[in-house]
Amino acid sequence: MQSQVPTANRPHHRLTAGLLTLLLASTPLAACSSDSDDTPLNIPTYDPEAAASAEASESAAAAEASASAVASAEAAGVVTAESLSTERHVITSIPEGLNEQQTEVLKAFVNYDEVTWNIWFTGTGVENAEPLVTADLYQVIKDNYESSLGQTIEGTVRISVKEVFALSPIQAQVLTCSDQSDLAAYDSDGNDVSNPETLQGRYEILVTMIYEDGTWKDSEESTLSDNECVA
Repeated sequence: MQSQVPTANRPHHRLTAGLLTLLLASTPLAACSSDSDDTPLNIPTYDPEAAASAEASESAAAAEASASAVASAEAAGVVTAESLSTERHVITSIPEGLNEQQTEVLKAFVNYDEVTWNIWFTGTGVENAEPLVTADLYQVIKDNYESSLGQTIEGTVRISVKEVFALSPIQAQVLTCSDQSDLAAYDSDGNDVSNPETLQGRYEILVTMIYEDGTWKDSEESTLSDNECVA
């Protein structure tokens, strides 16, 4: 279950970022042929076989260009929702046009969120969250972990990252929608102890990140709405 964190709504401002656009260009191939015997005036006639061949060649060229663009994007460190997802922690969408700072904040948030969800999924590894959060938040997570020993969660959580706000060089916020409707909680005896009011809902969450010790860390979370957002 997501850790219960004292909520505090904070003002935030959107930082406009340039949109990274990958332009794919292909040159159309002629689908006509010329036969001087049939057309003395040298007017090209339509050839179905040539058209089919041209279409196949153009499709292959487009596929190759697309694959090349994806490879180039990955090599350049461009993140996608798919690249950030795991089987149990699925990122359904991320904002477009993030600048370098916003991208680093996004990756740090997703890493933190995945690690902490893995704690609740497996019932182990609370220490893995310590380097990803501030000391105060780690204490909250640790307290929740110790009070729920033996419990585990099954299912898939779906996270839509709506916005990444860069407030300053050392502070940022991430607005998300967490869809937990597929989750179920079990005690150490395997009994279903799910609470639909606190687990199986859709939660709009504002996460405050700070730059500390050379990395972005989660410092606070505020739940803005219940069962209103879509992931």
